[in-house]
Amino acid sequence: MSELVVIAFDSEEKAEEIRDRLLGLQKSHIVSLADAVIATKNAKGRIKLNQLASPATSGAIGGGFWGLLIGALFLAPHIGLLVGAAGGGLAGALTDVGVDDGFMREVADVLQPGSAALFILIQKMTADKLLDEFKGVGGKVLRTSLDNSKEQQLRDALEGTLKAGTEPGLD
Repeated sequence: MSELVVIAFDSEEKAEEIRDRLLGLQKSHIVSLADAVIATKNAKGRIKLNQLASPATSGAIGGGFWGLLIGALFLAPHIGLLVGAAGGGLAGALTDVGVDDGFMREVADVLQPGSAALFILIQKMTADKLLDEFKGVGGKVLRTSLDNSKEQQLRDALEGTLKAGTEPGLD
């Protein structure tokens, strides 16, 4: 079962830094992420979602490739490319996975302009190593699907007040 964690930061740069660290930890198999999205709010109150990968773009690229290949077989590669890219883009947009975009926009609406929220969907993790890595980085926990004690451990770690020897139980 995946766990959802939403953390607010004072800037988009800080949220990007933390997401980059998470991606590095994923390579070390300390955490496995299903999604990691940064939501920002500009001065006009408009919310932007910065996703790792766009399913629509991936679908369009894949569809374009297959459309070009099939179109070449029927001596119409340009038409195949266009139809394949459009179909793949539509299919990718309709099969958006990870954290729901509407939910992210709703939560990000409480942000102050210029700040950002990092939405993390965690498939699995080594809790003690993950908490140690983010000890004292700052940020405010907005929402989680963790139980209350685990959520408090996360808050303490972000604030840098998690005591050594505290047995993290986020798994």
